[in-house]
Amino acid sequence: MSEARQGDAQYLEKRQLNQGAAGWVLLAGLGVAYVISGDYAGWNIGLSEGGWGGLLIATILMALMYTCMVFALAEMSTMIPTAGGGYGFARRALGPLGGFMTGTAILIEYAIAPAAIAVFIGAYVDSLIGIGGIPVYIAMYVLFVGIHLYGVGEALKLIFVITAIAAVALLAFVVGMIPKFDASNLTNIAPGDAAGASDFLPFGYGGILAAFVYGIWFFLAIEGVPLAAEEAKNPARDMPRGLIVGMLVLLLFAALILVFAAGGSGADVIQEDGNPLVTSLETAYDGENALSQFVNTVGLLGLIASFFSIIYGYSRQLFALSRAGYLPTGLSVTSRRKVPSVALLVPGLIGLALACIVGEDGGGTLIQIAVFGATVSYVLMMISHIVLRVREPGLERPYRTPGGIATSAVALFLACAAVVAVFFVDQQAALITLGVYAAFIAYFLLYSRHHLVAAAPEEEFAAIQASERELAH
Repeated sequence: MSEARQGDAQYLEKRQLNQGAAGWVLLAGLGVAYVISGDYAGWNIGLSEGGWGGLLIATILMALMYTCMVFALAEMSTMIPTAGGGYGFARRALGPLGGFMTGTAILIEYAIAPAAIAVFIGAYVDSLIGIGGIPVYIAMYVLFVGIHLYGVGEALKLIFVITAIAAVALLAFVVGMIPKFDASNLTNIAPGDAAGASDFLPFGYGGILAAFVYGIWFFLAIEGVPLAAEEAKNPARDMPRGLIVGMLVLLLFAALILVFAAGGSGADVIQEDGNPLVTSLETAYDGENALSQFVNTVGLLGLIASFFSIIYGYSRQLFALSRAGYLPTGLSVTSRRKVPSVALLVPGLIGLALACIVGEDGGGTLIQIAVFGATVSYVLMMISHIVLRVREPGLERPYRTPGGIATSAVALFLACAAVVAVFFVDQQAALITLGVYAAFIAYFLLYSRHHLVAAAPEEEFAAIQASERELAH
């Protein structure tokens, strides 16, 4: 007999999170923390794919997608406030397989992204003090997984402080670049011979699609805020506020960085640079200066903020899938401090191994894998919003998405385009992701669908839904 059948109360008692640990301010900080490293580096590669005009259009479209998606997620997170986040929404709307596919897509994104960020941190630390590589990867995982093991309240507060400092550095960068802004710098990449090529679109219309992935980097992982629903003080109030405020901050940073980084130094200077903000400052001011040194040093905190926060995200997603029996139930056992310790450690070990194996040359591929998993989950989550609106219009919704189905339909269309774009940019990463995804689905079909835990919150929601349908008939 499995542990889950020995008694629902005993099973769930070993799988308790620290409820009430986070208000909307910490949730908004968590949303920004997930993403803020993308403002420091990565987005600028889109300049080499689409030029400034192509990246601008791609970023506007991805900003629209994420904004619409955040409104839809805010609604669903008040309806189904569980640690499963997107998996819980899809479980209710699309059944066990749809929920599992959504949850594993998010898990792929969140488990792989810290490994990629660890690689970038290693390169960053190496440039600062001459020590990088495997020792830094080990130090990052040991330190920040360790803090999460200590307690969620302490971890979220530290994440907030680190993120706030990184945000101040971004604002200082923008203020410093305003006097150096020149609109002609935005379009100084020489146009090629692609269809539609111009100064604004130097790589033509196709460059817009190629730049989608890098527009995504300004917002990637904001969708992880609902994973904190069970640890929020008041999910019905805090989830919408945290998601929307976090998204507004990210929209502001995306606009400022895209305009002033390229406009201060020239798009051609930073299009493939590993540290574009510092390079932009040093180009504009003809050498190293106090501001560039400040941004360079604090930029490490931006990377750490995203690394630290996404560890939180993967642990809660794995915890929820395990607690409901979709993955081995031993992964969801929580510690005396109500922390999912096994769910923190197992992906951490996998991520550390990946970082050590791929090294600096493989960070980009890891990010592409994470992005592909993310875009697949966006498609499934937006379908879930539409299905729930159509099938269960009377379901209690403490917060309602402005525009309703029309809003999530816009996000769905753009998410489908993003999936195509990611495949277009890096087919190898997409195929690797699909291979891992297929292995997860095979595990579900062959084993876990026969061992789901009825007492898990997401499964209880589904049971109530089934009972209501039977009574209606």
